[in-house]
Amino acid sequence: MATPEFRTYRQLRDDGWSRHRIDSAVRSGALVRLRRGRYAVASVESTARDAGCFGGRLDCVSLLSVLGVFVLHSDRLHVQFDREASRIPERPAGVVAHWRASRARPGDLHADLVEALRQAVLCQGPRAGIASVDSALHGRLITDVEVDAVFDGLPRRYRRLRGLVDPSAESGPETLVRLILRALGAPYETQVRLRGVGRVDFLVGGWLIVECDSRAHHSSWEEQFRDRRRDRAAAALGYVTLRLVAEDILYRPDLVRDALAGVWKGPRRSR
Repeated sequence: MATPEFRTYRQLRDDGWSRHRIDSAVRSGALVRLRRGRYAVASVESTARDAGCFGGRLDCVSLLSVLGVFVLHSDRLHVQFDREASRIPERPAGVVAHWRASRARPGDLHADLVEALRQAVLCQGPRAGIASVDSALHGRLITDVEVDAVFDGLPRRYRRLRGLVDPSAESGPETLVRLILRALGAPYETQVRLRGVGRVDFLVGGWLIVECDSRAHHSSWEEQFRDRRRDRAAAALGYVTLRLVAEDILYRPDLVRDALAGVWKGPRRSR
């Protein structure tokens, strides 16, 4: 995905655009005037345009959300501003400003992705931050070397989190459940294929299947029917299945932890 850019009035004129052509493109909607002397093509997504209107670049969870990377919350616009920037327009109270030097080019409307991930770890906290890095790595938006760069640029207390990154996670909730299982000391495998059952999100201790269900993939009756058949096949092979709901994983982690601890440390394990 190409990084969207703005063009200054002078750059457009240097490229051969006349003043009339610029004005006509703005009137037709082909060009969007971000602020005085800065323009972007109409195809640039609205959040990047908003960041450009405020004199910065789309950053942190706002950029990750646009790129399809997992974030816990993206209800506020996060914008990166260069430390030396001046004449910045006034911005609404809901805009989160991140002032820092950047590797991004002067005209970029997106912050550098490694920098955005680093900022997202700081803004979201360690668990959700790891989930965002997992998601970017799983989606092949970054490399292992770039993951190293994310954590190398964080304060020292965050660097130990590098060892918790796992690209096998196919969703943010899976990362969060993995971290809970690790904290419980439960041995687990991810994305395990079981004969007669199919691939499961987690196999814990060789007997407990943990699935992370979201509304997007488990809401229809046909999908629920398929899940129940899988659970029945797993039960016939001696497995216990615990299905967790994504909303609980994201917003009620204590309840999820209690459920996992109850099953893992319960009577089945002691037998």
